[in-house]
Amino acid sequence: MQELSDISFEKALDYFGRSVSAVLVVDEKADAYRSLVRRSIFCDILAESGTYSDLVRTLWFHHNDDGRKITDTYNVFIPNMNKFTGKNSRRLKLIVDNIPHIVQLLVLPLEDSDRYLFLLDKLDEHVYEDETETEEKVSSIQNNIYVFTMTFDLVNDTTGSVSLTEVSDEPLNYQISYSQWRETIVNMVPDEDKELFLTRSSPEYLRAHFKPGHMESFDLQMINLDGIYQWVKLIFSRMETTNENDYRFVYMVQNIHEATMNMKATLKHYEELASTDPLTGVFNHGRIETELRNAVEQCSQDGTPAGILILDIDNFKSVNDRYGHAVGDAALVSMAEIIRRTLSDKNAVIGRWGGEEFVVVIYGEDNAALQETAEALRTRIEEVAFDAVGSITASIGLSSLLPNDMPDLWFARADHALYTAKSAGRNRICAE
Repeated sequence: MQELSDISFEKALDYFGRSVSAVLVVDEKADAYRSLVRRSIFCDILAESGTYSDLVRTLWFHHNDDGRKITDTYNVFIPNMNKFTGKNSRRLKLIVDNIPHIVQLLVLPLEDSDRYLFLLDKLDEHVYEDETETEEKVSSIQNNIYVFTMTFDLVNDTTGSVSLTEVSDEPLNYQISYSQWRETIVNMVPDEDKELFLTRSSPEYLRAHFKPGHMESFDLQMINLDGIYQWVKLIFSRMETTNENDYRFVYMVQNIHEATMNMKATLKHYEELASTDPLTGVFNHGRIETELRNAVEQCSQDGTPAGILILDIDNFKSVNDRYGHAVGDAALVSMAEIIRRTLSDKNAVIGRWGGEEFVVVIYGEDNAALQETAEALRTRIEEVAFDAVGSITASIGLSSLLPNDMPDLWFARADHALYTAKSAGRNRICAE
């Protein structure tokens, strides 16, 4: 023990002063800090003096994995992260010149409760290697799933154990009431989701709907650390206690953006399959019926004019009889493409009604313009040489939407106009 007795408190203090990476004095009330000692990486990342808010940003207000700065939206957290109520110790990961460093932070409140000593020490490289290996094993299970967690107490209006996993693996020093937290977080939700968030997170809702052990969740978009809205699942769970008047909760934010976007893409794919004619690629009969109702509804709301074109290929049965159904199908595909290209500059919705009939709903054209469009389409069809078949013509019936029209009545006029065009010799347009 003789060797240990040679180390006095003064020697230990001298060693500490020569080895510690940084010592700062911080004034929380004045929002200021001053460096007493700066060594190693802290010579590059800390100034001799500055604001306490900037110090918080520098030390732990960045992405834990790569050092990127958090979007300014999250600056609202900083005023509630600056105050310490006692001694505090935590690990930080700082990225300097793309190199990660593990730092141990010790916070010592001074006699004046608004001032602290920050002692920062850069740990050995093997500590970083060991922690990185552990983080990689855990991150796929936890950090990439739950991006935010905390507990809160409705009775005392408090929060605790606040953790933002992309900032730090440890709980944040975050001093805020639950009511203040709601007022802060709602600004990270898009306008269309604000009411949902405020309703489902309100103390009144939580008290009325949650028995001990009960859990609920709902999905919405929330801005992430990079300033991009992403889909998340908000989970509220009431803790199980023996006191019925104890309203303590666990709150978690789960990252579901990738899964949600994949689901939306899948739903969109099946929506298109359900709405599309498999042969021609234009809308099918059911989808065009929906468009007729949409046009009537829109016109009644804002007066947007609309018209219907019903196009029937002349003598199409003879094409199938002479060339076979494969050639007939190819002609239908070509016809759909001709309609699509001819009307590409129009606000038009194109569909196959069945067989050789196509229906087009056109928005924004009065009756005269609608007739010009129909004639241009008929002329273009007549000019095209179809593979194997050669020339094909079409008859077109059209009708403009009238005030107080119903979809069936509107369609019936166009259908009757088509019958008139075919009876008059085909390859012509007729309006009613």
